[in-house]
Amino acid sequence: MARTIKDSTPKKDGFRMPAEYEEHECSWIIWPERQDTWRFGGKPAQKVFVDVVKKMMPYETIRVICSAEQYENCRARIPEEVQVIEMSTDDSWAQDKGPFYVINDKGEIRGVNWDFNAYGGLDEGLYFPWKLDSQFAQKLLELDNIDRYDATDKLIVEGGAIQVDGEGTLIVTENSVVNENRNPGKSRDEVEELLKEYLNLEKVIWLKDGMAFDETDGHIDDVCFFVRPGVVALSWTDDVNNPQYKPLKEAYDILSKETDAKGRKLEIHKIPIPEILYITEEENEGIDISQTAATREAGLPLAVTYVNAYMINNALVVPQFNDPLDDKACEMLQELMPERKIIKIWSREWSLCGGNIHCMTLQKPKA
Repeated sequence: MARTIKDSTPKKDGFRMPAEYEEHECSWIIWPERQDTWRFGGKPAQKVFVDVVKKMMPYETIRVICSAEQYENCRARIPEEVQVIEMSTDDSWAQDKGPFYVINDKGEIRGVNWDFNAYGGLDEGLYFPWKLDSQFAQKLLELDNIDRYDATDKLIVEGGAIQVDGEGTLIVTENSVVNENRNPGKSRDEVEELLKEYLNLEKVIWLKDGMAFDETDGHIDDVCFFVRPGVVALSWTDDVNNPQYKPLKEAYDILSKETDAKGRKLEIHKIPIPEILYITEEENEGIDISQTAATREAGLPLAVTYVNAYMINNALVVPQFNDPLDDKACEMLQELMPERKIIKIWSREWSLCGGNIHCMTLQKPKA
């Protein structure tokens, strides 16, 4: 029986959060169907989903979550060798609401269960209710009989808000964690101390904010990720008139002056971003209008980047936007990671809803 641990922390017990580039046991992914998020009841997004699962299968075990209402449809469309589990959720962003898995050098795995409020609570959150999503991390851990550190009364933090190198370093955006809509009354120092204890960190690098138009208050997974220890891929544009230039230049300036927990100066590789995407009239028509969900009106600009990619065993899944920079970005990422296969996915459909492949997936590390 899985235990709930409230009187200790991963740091005290010798557990650490591994980097995403370390080996995975599996990846979780949730069937999209919420009608005020995904247009036409999620059917176009589900088509992308099936394509993504099929492309990831040769490299990694994939485990799919879906509702009771969509189980039959999902099960029929997903290859039979992929496990499909019925579980109730409020939306499909697995990375953000799932557990933060931690491991030790004895081959053991545990999970950290933070609180979740749909990116800002009643006033600024992206949807309501979010009760089922706040239960998601605990459900996954109990499903696999994994002990959990209950930090639900400590902090609200989403998986897309953090990037760890597995060696004691964290990069995080201030606006997505030290925010009154997530953690009212908590200072940056208080938040940093909690992150150090529950992820077993020595060094926290703070960026001010994420990309423009990011409705999650600036998640790091649109800005940068660790390629390997000491090496960072960063979204970039040279166009000073691009709305993304200012936040990305600020991120570069901070990172270029920093060292990691091991004292290494960060090696930063600039990955160009595609042109800003805008929701079309046709795309807007298929989305249910709801007072308790973020608006998706035509003309809304979207934060899009190749850096919202997802590492799986021996491969990297990279979003594509039918942009002239698609191939160039993939070539640059391939040069950075010659040991990984670059898997291209056409995922504009997911971008329409505010995220992409990294937001949709959750890595369970191999203990």
